[in-house]
Amino acid sequence: MLGTILIVVLVLALFGAAPRWSHSRNWGYYPSGGVGLILLIVLGLVLLGRI
Repeated sequence: MLGTILIVVLVLALFGAAPRWSHSRNWGYYPSGGVGLILLIVLGLVLLGRI
């Protein structure tokens, strides 16, 4: 249950970190890439049954 909630929150954070506005376009993909990496790690831990 906790793993599912954590994955949903991280997916929402991934969409929120996408560079869409003019002031964040020069950031590149750093924010969404970092959140995506965390999402992959958490997803792997959930699939392995660690969370």
